[in-house]
Amino acid sequence: MSEIFNLILIQPLYNALVAIISIMPGHNIALGIITLTVIIKFLLMPLYHKSALAQKQLRELEPEMKQIKEEYVGDKQIQAQKIMELYQKHGINPFASFLLLLIQLPVILALFLVFKNGFELNLGILYSFITVPEVVSHTLFGLISISDKSIILALLVGVTQFIQMKLSLPPLPAPNKKKANELPSFKDDFARSMNLQMRYGMPVIITIVATQFPAALSLYWLTGNVFSIVHELFVKKQAESIKNTSK
Repeated sequence: MSEIFNLILIQPLYNALVAIISIMPGHNIALGIITLTVIIKFLLMPLYHKSALAQKQLRELEPEMKQIKEEYVGDKQIQAQKIMELYQKHGINPFASFLLLLIQLPVILALFLVFKNGFELNLGILYSFITVPEVVSHTLFGLISISDKSIILALLVGVTQFIQMKLSLPPLPAPNKKKANELPSFKDDFARSMNLQMRYGMPVIITIVATQFPAALSLYWLTGNVFSIVHELFVKKQAESIKNTSK
């Protein structure tokens, strides 16, 4: 299985990176990583966009779904039927996010493996038609060596990850105001706890991980985060239009 994964994903991505570096000014590896990351993001855009838009649209429909649940509180079957009708009305597939994530994961893992050790030319896995640059530049704008660890890039990865998570996650639920004799809702508390962990814990974990690998991986992560932030802002505006169609 690992050989197949290497053959159909890791090796093509590595060759694509070398080909891009060969045409970059000064054969700069950092520019090659940024370019390859953006190209891959654009290639995955139809999948990622559909997934992100579905999440945003579901969020916009939450008031209507809440109303359906309250109206048919005693009949779960009618609830499910009405909610599915609501999805169909707006052309939403509630399972799109999960299915499309599974499709993207192998590519994301392959890119991680390509960048995690920095960059060294491996002639053994290069295709015969790939031009191999004689000399390459390992620095980002002449300041940061992408073959070494970089705390600066790792911190930037954490900051951009926090921004991206803030844009993609639903608003943090406010704690429910309960009566004195009423226990807190486990569902609400669990949702709030998961939101907090994803919003604040994930960026910290990713920052720590990024400090343990060469800056090439941080640069890939940072480029992907910036791309995702721009895309999330675009999707947010597009999803808000659903309010007008639902009125």
